[in-house]
Amino acid sequence: MANHKSAEKRIRRNAVRATVNHARLSRIRTYVKKVEVALQGGDAAEASAALRAAQPEIQRGVSKGVLHRNTAARKISRLNKRVRSLSAS
Repeated sequence: MANHKSAEKRIRRNAVRATVNHARLSRIRTYVKKVEVALQGGDAAEASAALRAAQPEIQRGVSKGVLHRNTAARKISRLNKRVRSLSAS
């Protein structure tokens, strides 16, 4: 239990930040899932378009502090590799 006014404010602020960060992470996951669905469907053009839409969302997650930059780079790299392999075959 908070004993100071500043601690009470910190509790409120942490709750708001957690809600916002959860929404950002959920949005990123949705964009990544759109790419994966397009990959499962085998549509290279749709997967490429979905990846182009997902990349800025993932990078935004890095700039907002929701994702680590290496995690984002790894996700983008792996998705990009899968999209390229789909369009090559």
